[in-house]
Amino acid sequence: MHIDILTVLPELLESPLGHSIMKRAQDKGHLTVQVHQLRKWAVNAYGQVDDYQYGGGAGMVMMCEPLVAAIEELQKERTYDAVIYMTPDGERLEQRTANRLSLKENLLIICGHYKGIDQRVRDHFVTHEISIGDYVLSGGELAAAVLVDAIGRLLPGVLNDETSALTDSFQDNLLAPPVYTRPAEFRDWKVPDILLSGDPKKVEDWRHEQALKRTQERRPDLLQ
Repeated sequence: MHIDILTVLPELLESPLGHSIMKRAQDKGHLTVQVHQLRKWAVNAYGQVDDYQYGGGAGMVMMCEPLVAAIEELQKERTYDAVIYMTPDGERLEQRTANRLSLKENLLIICGHYKGIDQRVRDHFVTHEISIGDYVLSGGELAAAVLVDAIGRLLPGVLNDETSALTDSFQDNLLAPPVYTRPAEFRDWKVPDILLSGDPKKVEDWRHEQALKRTQERRPDLLQ
């Protein structure tokens, strides 16, 4: 998979994408992420990519010209399966969204900043608008990193044990069950006997029951 990211603050993406599983995904060749400084397509020598909004009001807006120039130049190199704009008023990011996007080959992510981007870019170029929650960040970079991580870990070969992703929370509309590791007893707190039984079927049934219970307690909406 290839992902291009447009941003005015590429340095915010260096750490999230340069370590752990995302680094491993790129080192193995399963994922390529290219972060592009939007100011490369600025409208003047001062690097301007934003301007005051029509109609007045506080906050600057990212301009049409640099965004469109960047998108069209990148489109000459590859055809995108999705052009994604990270925005608080977008569709809520859920596991099924990450699952669908992980099946694509080429993605372009636009990181908003200030008061957002000119609506005309959204109208004519953006195919998906995604939010990571009902709150506002200073820019779309952290949200883009979340999206890339959620997608990248699903790519075949990225995780050492690919079945791990299949048992994550939300994959089957259930939260993940409790997990334990050694020692079996710590400060008189014991691991449930069933997990020490050596019976895979009983363990699987217990985990499913616990997943149902946890989901009912914490996210009953998922069971609907």
